[in-house]
Amino acid sequence: MQAFTTFTSHAVPFEQSNIDTDQIIPARFLKFSRKDGYGQYLFHDLRFDAAETERPEFLLNRPEYRGAGIVIGGSNFACGSSREGAVYALFDYGVRAVIAPSFGDIFHANCFKNGLLPVRLPEDQVTRLRAAVKQRPGAPMTIDLETCTVTGPDGTRFPFTVDPFWREALLRGLDEIGLTMSYREQIEAFETGYHGEMPWLA
Repeated sequence: MQAFTTFTSHAVPFEQSNIDTDQIIPARFLKFSRKDGYGQYLFHDLRFDAAETERPEFLLNRPEYRGAGIVIGGSNFACGSSREGAVYALFDYGVRAVIAPSFGDIFHANCFKNGLLPVRLPEDQVTRLRAAVKQRPGAPMTIDLETCTVTGPDGTRFPFTVDPFWREALLRGLDEIGLTMSYREQIEAFETGYHGEMPWLA
């Protein structure tokens, strides 16, 4: 898994709440292998019309937001079905972080397992960030996982919290198994000592 320490990119501001995983990646694309990247399917039915032509009004098709690496979403972002493909689509497009007041629970968990950082901020702060992005479209902003801060395009900083386990996992680029195995020597030392004290358990 790709580590996340500090990430700087321009952002795309989605105002609507309850953007669901079927909007993020329609179910019919989940049958395809990920080897060619799921980024091409991100928001497919919103980005493209029936003739596969880009809809110019959709945010990610506008020049100032195209290729954004940070999504600023509304409340309950990525609700709906549990499809992990929603995280794949965002990550493969180049998104490394999503900022929102709240997330669908399963999506939130899937993010950490795939190197995507979900940042929860109070709704008023998310609104301020979206306004700053609209005022300076295309301007970079930074998310620092080491200090747990978001710096908007206008320089305003917003602190956030993240589960310590997942923070360490992302900083080190490890999933649950990888993070557990990084303590293999300590685990083996404990097991050796434990069985030495209680040999009847062997």
